[in-house]
Amino acid sequence: MRPTSARSTVTDAVFGCAYERGDRPALIDLGAGVMYGYRRLVGEVMMGASGLVRRGARRRQVAGIHVDNAAAQTLAVHTVIAAGGVAAPVASRNGEIVDLLARWDARLLITTPHLAETSLRAAEASRVRQVIAFGRARDTVDFADLLLLEPGPLPLLDPSDQPALLTEDGGVLTHDDLIARMHALDGIAELGKSDVLLVTWPLTCVLAMTTLVGLALMRGALVVVAPGLQATGLSATIHDFGVTVMALSDGAVQRV
Repeated sequence: MRPTSARSTVTDAVFGCAYERGDRPALIDLGAGVMYGYRRLVGEVMMGASGLVRRGARRRQVAGIHVDNAAAQTLAVHTVIAAGGVAAPVASRNGEIVDLLARWDARLLITTPHLAETSLRAAEASRVRQVIAFGRARDTVDFADLLLLEPGPLPLLDPSDQPALLTEDGGVLTHDDLIARMHALDGIAELGKSDVLLVTWPLTCVLAMTTLVGLALMRGALVVVAPGLQATGLSATIHDFGVTVMALSDGAVQRV
């Protein structure tokens, strides 16, 4: 089921060593109250991507991502990328979602149950053909159902040419672009497998969040995400999780 390529795709770079890390914690979302180990995270990304392909997802097809928590955003972005699609997180207000989906010619929208009604309305007013939710929601496909489909091959991708991420301002990043950003950030953050990274950035920081979380997972670190964490809870969170590196509100990344 894993794709092969002469050069690394984002999926290869971020999750290439994930299976051998087993059940070590990979991602904790304090807001959503969920935790992923490395094996579970890579398994859901790969099986979810296979499920998308089984359900008709095409290479280079844009998939809108309208979710309300960081774990869902991370899982959705990497699932779409692994399936050969272009992940397009949406952080705009309700009235702008339809315009974005139309501009991108998106045919797929991934959402969460609390945002499902808004996502469905946007889908009905656009060319979106299916809406997938991380949980049960009316008129949507549960992401968990994708994991039950018979595994199939994922597309072979050219990292230098294949788009991976689309931002609301029209920026398009290829697999090579995203990996280059991760390596550039690595020179600053110097993350390792013993590190615990705390990220408090809002979900609107799509590119920064994708780059930093992707780098941390690539290096085998534990990522703790708490978008909008208030200063009153910061010290306790750092202490409770043994945080060693923190993404500051001004965008900087530094050791604690």
